[in-house]
Amino acid sequence: MRLPLLALLLTLAAGAASADPLPGRIVSIGGAVTEILYALGAESRIAAVDTTSVHPPAALQTKPDIGYMRALSAEGVLSLSPDLILMENGAGPKEAVALIDAAGVPVRHVPSGHSVPDLLEKVRLVAASVGEESKGEAMAADMKAALDRLATDLAPIERKRRVLFILSIADGRANAAGRGTGADAVIRLAGGENVFSGVEGYKTLSPEAAAALAPDIILMLDRGGPSSGDPLAPPALAATPAGQAGAVIRMDASYLLGFGPRTPGALRDLATRFYPEAGLGASLVR
Repeated sequence: MRLPLLALLLTLAAGAASADPLPGRIVSIGGAVTEILYALGAESRIAAVDTTSVHPPAALQTKPDIGYMRALSAEGVLSLSPDLILMENGAGPKEAVALIDAAGVPVRHVPSGHSVPDLLEKVRLVAASVGEESKGEAMAADMKAALDRLATDLAPIERKRRVLFILSIADGRANAAGRGTGADAVIRLAGGENVFSGVEGYKTLSPEAAAALAPDIILMLDRGGPSSGDPLAPPALAATPAGQAGAVIRMDASYLLGFGPRTPGALRDLATRFYPEAGLGASLVR
């Protein structure tokens, strides 16, 4: 009996020895990826982040910065000696991504879709990549429950608010979000109607064209600079239902459009501002 038992123990020991160790030097490319890693408690294993990793603030304050995710340097990323690179889809340029993929370092490309299934799959993939499957499943389950509660709370609302998302304003012309954008997704998930959904992607509108969409609410990102000018300054937009009511909502970009662990809270906050009369209650997450 001793020999079979000894053989079993040796087999188990060999299996444990050959198991891949957890990655200890992770390069995180994409704000949502970094947020997920911090939420999983894996921040001590992050070797570097990109400039979109603005939350939590400690990420950019304490980790080496590899630059903007769409302007990567393959040499810069690989010089950090990572044992795992988590890269959100949309990173670039293509040549740099191809060099990183060919370098022999484990790379996981993380989907960046805007649907609820995409969001939950992103969490699960990142968690599995760093050996935190159980935490990832629990996080995904909590997020799904919060989103389901919001959908239930929004169900009785009969008239959806008509929303125009303006990304930026230049020379009085608005760059607005059509279907297939993250802005379109958050408007719909928060119970609103995107008045520009007949157009794909982002397009520039004259004040008159934007006014013809007759939005009840104008949604913008909360940031400084000329691109965040007053959308109601043009008389045509001031005459819209949004203009008459002074209904301009501004929200932090990484919170509203990050599509990470804080998204359920961001959507509830947005829905609360769409429908203040509904008593939805604001999220406690920021």
